[in-house]
Amino acid sequence: MAVRLPRPRRFDVYIALGSLLGGLLLWALGLATRPATEAYVLLPGRWPVLLPLFVMAGCELLRRSSPRTALLVGTAAIVLDVFTQGNLVTILMYTDLMYAAVLYGPPASAHRIPRITGLLAVAGTVVPFAVWREPEALLIGVVTGIVAFGPAATGLIVRNHRDAAVAARLRAEQTALLAEMDRTQAVTAERARMARELHDMVANHLSAIAIHSTAALSLEDPKTSQEALVVIRENSVAGLAEMRRLIGILRDDSGDTEPVAAPTLDGLGALVGNARTNGLDVTLEAGQGKVPAPVELAAYRIVQESLTNALKHAGPGRVAVSLGRRDGVLTVRITSPYGDRDGPGAPGSGAGLVGMRERAALLDGTFEAGPEDSPDGKIWAVRATLPVHDTVEGDTA
Repeated sequence: MAVRLPRPRRFDVYIALGSLLGGLLLWALGLATRPATEAYVLLPGRWPVLLPLFVMAGCELLRRSSPRTALLVGTAAIVLDVFTQGNLVTILMYTDLMYAAVLYGPPASAHRIPRITGLLAVAGTVVPFAVWREPEALLIGVVTGIVAFGPAATGLIVRNHRDAAVAARLRAEQTALLAEMDRTQAVTAERARMARELHDMVANHLSAIAIHSTAALSLEDPKTSQEALVVIRENSVAGLAEMRRLIGILRDDSGDTEPVAAPTLDGLGALVGNARTNGLDVTLEAGQGKVPAPVELAAYRIVQESLTNALKHAGPGRVAVSLGRRDGVLTVRITSPYGDRDGPGAPGSGAGLVGMRERAALLDGTFEAGPEDSPDGKIWAVRATLPVHDTVEGDTA
């Protein structure tokens, strides 16, 4: 089975061709690194120099695509070059192969090659000097360090810097991704919060307007129609005021930039009074005491939405609102008659129940809503439990 060599990079081809042409130029000019009279020049003459030169140029083609193979073959070529008169370009190409093997090779080779070449440089310095006792013997280790250890160490330094840059870029990308995820989650949470606020503030008034306008259109009694129109006007004015305050939160240039005070449980009396004006028979029993602001806001909105649902859907009868605090938990319970209405109703989308459940979940509380049996007949019961211990105050709307 034939072994298919990896395709060389274009830049590596340029290096190989340039180096080969440079080596051939030095060879044509007769410039060698050693005279033919040296004792260890076993292959004197001009022609033997070309074999290591061409092999080294071929290795340059593989400097990045297969760096370990290129270094092994190049090492054999540089050893062969030692026994010829030598060519300076052959040595320079070998230093590049050493550098490329560390920079582009596997991580294990990148750390192993500098250690091996460093030991060879030390051995090439100590052993010849110990054997020959000549100062010139130290040059063997110096040359080994320049040709092998120097390029290997340089390649390791460049590789470490490159890996650090890649790791920094990945961390930056991950940080940007996390920031985008946080931004998306924040936008989603803010949209959900604004949807709950808009629904809770305006739905009550619009439901009253829809019910009373239907009654005014269906009845021919002038007095009843007049009373319905009064209720419609009151709710439309109140709803418009709520909308303006909400817009003032969203737009700094709306002319209403003052912060809007969050509703508190002290306002339950006014809320119940407004529900009675709209035609509900409501009783209120509140004994919760002082609770944290987030719990207070959630409880108020749950009562407000429950009264809105009772106005739209409840049958004739009494609506009971009760709040009590016990064992670190605020319990909110609203009951209303469950059955067909005698008068006009208003359509619902179910967003109110979703909003109440979300408000309770944000405070690690519970929420339940559904029909129940009671001594007075079938009722619709809403029950929420909101922990009041260890609550961090803030906006949980």
